[in-house]
Amino acid sequence: MLGFLIAAAAGYLTPHLEGPVAGPVAKALGQYFPVTDAEKRLIAFMAAILGAAVLAAVFNTGSVFGILVGAILGYFGTRIFAVLKKVIEGRTDQ
Repeated sequence: MLGFLIAAAAGYLTPHLEGPVAGPVAKALGQYFPVTDAEKRLIAFMAAILGAAVLAAVFNTGSVFGILVGAILGYFGTRIFAVLKKVIEGRTDQ
């Protein structure tokens, strides 16, 4: 369960890692091939997942599936929350 929570936090923090982590990596890779903005977000996500995997291994918790699901839910969590909020508000308005 802790691995899931660590991965969910990593997924949520992905947009915040885009500048400080993915920027320098993209700049270094840009010397060899062009890196688009979408790929910068992917680099940030991969760095976040790598950090979550290392923390899960250090604490000896979580499974690969739990980490994957946690990262996906963390990454899309704000969007999922917004959709659920609209659905709930739509039901109470009727």
